[in-house]
Amino acid sequence: MPVNLRDNAVFADIEFHPRLLAGLEQLEITQPTEVQALMLPLALAGRDVQVCAETGSGKTLAYLLPIMEKLLANAAPASATRALVLVPTRELARQVFKTAQLFCDLNSLNVGLLTGGDEFKYQAAVLRKNPEIVVSTPGRLVDHLKRGSAELKDLEFLVLDEADRMLDMGFAEDMEMIVGRSKKERQTFMLSATLRHEGIGRIARSMLNNPESLTTRTVQDQHEFIRQQRILADDNAHKDRLLVWLLANETYDKAIIFVNKRTEVDRLNTFLRRHRNGIAMLHGDMTQDERNYVMQSLREGKRNILVATDVAARGLDVDGMDLVINYDLARKGDEYVHRIGRTGRAGNSGLAISLIAPHEWNLKAAIERYLQQQMEERTIAELKGNYRGPKKVKASGKAAGKKKPKSNTKTAKSTGKPLAKKSDKKKSGPRPSRPQPRAGTLMDSEGFAPVKRRKPDAS
Repeated sequence: MPVNLRDNAVFADIEFHPRLLAGLEQLEITQPTEVQALMLPLALAGRDVQVCAETGSGKTLAYLLPIMEKLLANAAPASATRALVLVPTRELARQVFKTAQLFCDLNSLNVGLLTGGDEFKYQAAVLRKNPEIVVSTPGRLVDHLKRGSAELKDLEFLVLDEADRMLDMGFAEDMEMIVGRSKKERQTFMLSATLRHEGIGRIARSMLNNPESLTTRTVQDQHEFIRQQRILADDNAHKDRLLVWLLANETYDKAIIFVNKRTEVDRLNTFLRRHRNGIAMLHGDMTQDERNYVMQSLREGKRNILVATDVAARGLDVDGMDLVINYDLARKGDEYVHRIGRTGRAGNSGLAISLIAPHEWNLKAAIERYLQQQMEERTIAELKGNYRGPKKVKASGKAAGKKKPKSNTKTAKSTGKPLAKKSDKKKSGPRPSRPQPRAGTLMDSEGFAPVKRRKPDAS
């Protein structure tokens, strides 16, 4: 029998299965977050929902709880996969899987995980057991669909978590294929910390049925607990010195350093290890076992500084991550939001510092316009560089005292006759000869330049 949550001081006015209540108690959750309070009633009522909420706001439970409640209330043991959660990265997939597994261990439901890095044979065996819930990255699920090892004809719930990131990573076609293979009569949830993406509207219209749109907080008023600073740097060598100083002088439990290239992750990892201990790195070229080891080391406190690409900007939920350093500035405003969202989670305070080189100034300004918020200017006295920001652009025309252009016709002082233009002067001497082409070479209309032969059209 479902239990009224008011009796358990958990999520008043909403009823959940006792096994789900046990999971909430195990997580020591006694009241819903804002996004959960808004989404749960709509999801339980069967509505499609499009959600924009900041990182660390509890979006995962906002869709997992109603899905599991409905699956428990309507058993279908002969069905294939009944609920699918699509996420862009392996790290986020494992985080969602871990949360779902905690609840499934307390009830009759099963959850499977499909990501790159694991053997197809093992994952096919997981799918043959027909887990009610599958958490997957798009690319790996498409591979299983093509091999015939995954089946979505019985799908009742589809979740697109971090949908904008999946579009940025080029998964649009994969998402469309997955939706095309899914049961049409389903309930769909689309969630992200940012939904300002040119493709989001199209995806929402094609994949959601008359959805309710929820926005708990816009990007402009997110991260009120995160202090955002910027430090000007001359070049990467200057950034290296600033980075070492910050890691030595800031107070933090754990720190993450973001760069844009995998090669830069390797370089900074080697460079920082010469200055301090506890350095780890994370990027897309690492094996799944390597990535799992890095995440476990961070959670257990064996490492406390992570150098990473944007693969860690979403789905990385590690307690005590209170310092974010953008060694390279994010290329887009929403990626910047996700990066700094690794800190300041669940009401905790955090610090985000961006090192700005001359070529990144305009990008910084674009991000500030996107956030409608200025980064706090900061200078480290002993490491102050030469770059002070862009020079002021001089005004043009009369404001700059620019003289009116003179007439093209000049007069010689001595004779009073107009001077001839350079183009009017006759060139003396014979016309220089051009190199003669080899015999058989096609010539242009003037007989000078060789004309390249066109290859016949392949069609």
